Amino acid sequence: MEKKTVFKGVATALITPLDENGINYEKFGALIDDQVKRGVNALVICGTTGEASTLNDKDHIGAIAYAVEKVGGRIPVIAGAGSNDSAHGLELAKESCRVGADALLVVTPYYNKTSQKGLIKLYNDVADASDKPIILYNVPSRTGVNIEPATYAALAEHENIVGIKEANGNLEKIVETMTLVGDKLDLYSGNDDQVVPLMSLGGKGVISVVSNVLPEDMVEMCARYFAGDVKGAAEMQFKLHKITKAMFSDVNPIPVKAAMAALGYCDNFVRGPLVPMEGEPYEKMLSVMREYGLNV
Repeated sequence: MEKKTVFKGVATALITPLDENGINYEKFGALIDDQVKRGVNALVICGTTGEASTLNDKDHIGAIAYAVEKVGGRIPVIAGAGSNDSAHGLELAKESCRVGADALLVVTPYYNKTSQKGLIKLYNDVADASDKPIILYNVPSRTGVNIEPATYAALAEHENIVGIKEANGNLEKIVETMTLVGDKLDLYSGNDDQVVPLMSLGGKGVISVVSNVLPEDMVEMCARYFAGDVKGAAEMQFKLHKITKAMFSDVNPIPVKAAMAALGYCDNFVRGPLVPMEGEPYEKMLSVMREYGLNV
């Protein structure tokens, strides 16, 4: 069975506009419409950037359901799922499918530090229970768990497992992975500073934090590459480097939330234990944004 590509290009790992009362759905809706109008190819709702780890299940599924309705089929809605508790992660995946998500982005379990055998069991269980395609999310710097190339090869045999969001930063490992599964799993960069390098290895694009702030630029970088303008895409990657560094000058999503607040999309509010960016680091980030031409 030929697997279907969920998206090609840029999926924004969307912030969740929050305040002390919970999700601000008015601002969330305006942000979703803005991203769609500005050309992104998909949205990831309730991922790391969306502060999924501090949303309760009602808000987590509520945000996904709202996004599905608001997008209205214009682009795919990819639901962030996964947990350090397999049963909880499985329930999030099932509920995300029930409310209409087009695909799931399932992060590796964190803290428990399971084995590769454990990862294979977990992901096959989720894939068996899902009626939507699954993108595996590998971000060992945050979870303490890395998906090894041989594990990707085993998981690629499941018809519902269709892609990888790879944020391990190790190009040698990514080359090994694509050698094994490049014809079975779509590769997406999970790091905004490695989009063009990963597309050169067969990647289909990026799941991006920076595209919250600069959606058109991220879309243009991918479009240039896919049109055969590798030099132009590389130039865009270089151009975006300084602002990418600014968006990761503190733990994600602290900087991008502050940046989006400065642009008027949300409050500069993150849930504890994270704290908002302020003071000198905040001013430095604003300076970089102004240098890029953003009105803050």
